[in-house]
Amino acid sequence: MIEIERKFLVNSEAFKQEAQNKYRIVQGFLNTHPERTVRVRIKGDQAFLTVKGIGNSSGTSRFEWEKEISVTDAELLMELCEEGIIEKVRYEIQSGTHVIEVDEFFGKNKGLIIAEIELKEENESFLVPKWFGKEVTGDSKYYNSQLSKKPFVLW
Repeated sequence: MIEIERKFLVNSEAFKQEAQNKYRIVQGFLNTHPERTVRVRIKGDQAFLTVKGIGNSSGTSRFEWEKEISVTDAELLMELCEEGIIEKVRYEIQSGTHVIEVDEFFGKNKGLIIAEIELKEENESFLVPKWFGKEVTGDSKYYNSQLSKKPFVLW
């Protein structure tokens, strides 16, 4: 399974009025190797184990495998995670035929807000909301696995 997505900084909180859903997310990483990451995530009342591969040269697409697990198993696996648990609230916003996911970070990443849009093709067009700021697709410092190691407050 190949995930194709683009990431943007968010320049206002206007997205909150457009959100259809929001979830609290807590996630940790069992492995943050640049060629593969293994993530444990609790999203609301669901939990997932996710493996992501290395991205292509633009950082737009990469292999992703995900399996739902029990929240109890996720909580146990969180105990094995590397230092730097990520806490955020995810907002889902319908934009044309796409869903934009906006992550508002807390803890050591408080103040950072990133929007992601998943695409079917790398060059697919989409509606760009006014609150989209600078594109950060492919900039590894914005990857959650890197934010767990070098949080936003340290930049």
